[in-house]
Amino acid sequence: MIQAIGLTSNPRQELPPAVDDVSFEARTGRVTALLGAEAAGKTTALRLMLELQQGRGITYFRGRPLHRIAHPSREVGVLLGEVRGHPARSVRGHLRMLCAAAGVPAQRADDVLEVIGLVSLRDQRLGALSRGMDRRLGLGCALLADPHTLVLDGPAHGLSTREGAWLHGVLRAHARQGGTVLFTTDDPKEAARTADRVVTLEAGRLVADQEVADFARTRLRPRVAVQSPHAARLGALLAKEARAGRRSVEVVNEDGSRLSVYGSSCADVGETAYRHGILVHQLADEIGDAGPSLPTEARADPPGNQSDSRTDSRIDDRIDSRFHVSRLHVAADDDPAAAPTEILLTPLVPLEDADDADHAHVVAASPAPQDPVSSLPPPITVRHGRSPLRPLRYELRRVAGVGSGYLTVAAVLAVSALIAVFLARAGHTPQARLIAAWPEELPLPPAALGAGLLGALAFGDEFRHPALAADRGTVPRRLGLLGAKLFVAAAMALLLCLLAVASDAALLHLVYGEELTKVPADWLSLNASWVALVTGCAWAGVLAAGVFRSTTAGLAAVLAVPIVVVPLVQKALEGPSVRSAAGLPARLRDLALVQWPFGAERYLAGGVRMIAQPVGGALMLSLTALLCAYLLTAMRSRVR
Repeated sequence: MIQAIGLTSNPRQELPPAVDDVSFEARTGRVTALLGAEAAGKTTALRLMLELQQGRGITYFRGRPLHRIAHPSREVGVLLGEVRGHPARSVRGHLRMLCAAAGVPAQRADDVLEVIGLVSLRDQRLGALSRGMDRRLGLGCALLADPHTLVLDGPAHGLSTREGAWLHGVLRAHARQGGTVLFTTDDPKEAARTADRVVTLEAGRLVADQEVADFARTRLRPRVAVQSPHAARLGALLAKEARAGRRSVEVVNEDGSRLSVYGSSCADVGETAYRHGILVHQLADEIGDAGPSLPTEARADPPGNQSDSRTDSRIDDRIDSRFHVSRLHVAADDDPAAAPTEILLTPLVPLEDADDADHAHVVAASPAPQDPVSSLPPPITVRHGRSPLRPLRYELRRVAGVGSGYLTVAAVLAVSALIAVFLARAGHTPQARLIAAWPEELPLPPAALGAGLLGALAFGDEFRHPALAADRGTVPRRLGLLGAKLFVAAAMALLLCLLAVASDAALLHLVYGEELTKVPADWLSLNASWVALVTGCAWAGVLAAGVFRSTTAGLAAVLAVPIVVVPLVQKALEGPSVRSAAGLPARLRDLALVQWPFGAERYLAGGVRMIAQPVGGALMLSLTALLCAYLLTAMRSRVR
């Protein structure tokens, strides 16, 4: 059950708030439609309910606000807009990746594919899906963690009639199994066909909260749908007879062969067609568009057809249209222990009609609070999501699900091998730089640049295609997710540097023989320095992309280390001053070569050699600054 109380968005400069004091309920086992025009505030209301937008109010999902639920994705399934995922990822891979974020077994992805009917398209790329298939996948993402509540923003928008019927059938089945369904729509006919209760918004305010039968009777106009090859002639005859009989009949020509007749009946239309010998292919009573949002007493009823029930519906409609519901706490009908109904109504227009005593009685039955400040709903704070629950498994599936990582590795190996061959031909290059394919003209070797790009993609793809932000609004900045990305980036960097050295050595041995591939005496320290350099570049890419939310910024931070940071570090350490830090690399090496227990100095020499180099020191400085910046941005929202 959803209970939304006092939802109010923050004012927009000189404009009124998009949502102003909206309260309603969506009950368990029922489908509730949030109806309104394009700018009525439906999406804003959903974002306030899901704590994705700041404002005032509170929303309870089965008695708890969303930030009090341990695993929100298991309680509320959300569909806001299109599916946001990497266009090169497969449908099945996308769902399996989200399974790790939701903490459910990967087999759940195949079960959801069966439900949404995308088994035959499980290997299709997200970028190649049609609008209808994208809507199906979005519903599958919402159902992935088997939530109790579904909150969907325009799920049938852009779908065909057949696809829309299938979608609403799934929503109806979810409600029959004990779930709660809330969806938005701007089509009154869709709301009347598919919902059990319709909540109507207009200009950010609640104007009606009705059962679907009452909604169809008081807010929709009945019509007669006619299909005939002579539709234009029939429409002219119907309009002529209505004028002659002084009856209020509206005839709308839908297309060349279809008519919508308002204010008449099937019998009258059929008799007119029979008298004039007009062939009719279809003649049926349907529900048409919403009528004018006026009080019901302003609409003329035929004499003799006014009954007590119609009078009651007019009173209810007048309450809906002339009063603003500021608080709404309605207990379940089948719960005898629930609190009684409490409704506070604020009149929008003066009560001037003679029969407004009933309205005055309703208002007096539940007076407004004396202190308006104390009655304001609590503020809504944007809170970051708690997913993913299994960050390492999520990161592995994210990396393996797209081909950008494989293409990067292949390009790095090819470029590194070619550079090594050309350096060997030119000569005058030390063997360590030759095997690493690191000429003096390049700020970093190809393997280090490739590792930095792979690290930058770890967070860059998250912000470019925010699959994790579908229900929580932003990419989670959790330390567990950061640790998983750093671990996977380090593993990929290690694999990349080993493959680069192996491919360079193999090609050099093939072209020039064994002379250039001899193992140097200090191979251990060289390998440690090489691994530390490539891993540091990968981590710099991860942290920079996480801080600046861009793959380009992550790769730029990696390139800035040898181009910008190294000269600054050298100038700071060895510049003209009373005391200079010149000779620091040599002293660090001497410190590492002190006799350590169990011969540990051999293993420390490689790491200290990396730090002693200008690039190594600058890289460590950059990593420290980026890590502090990431922690600051991650903790800022929690401190607020």
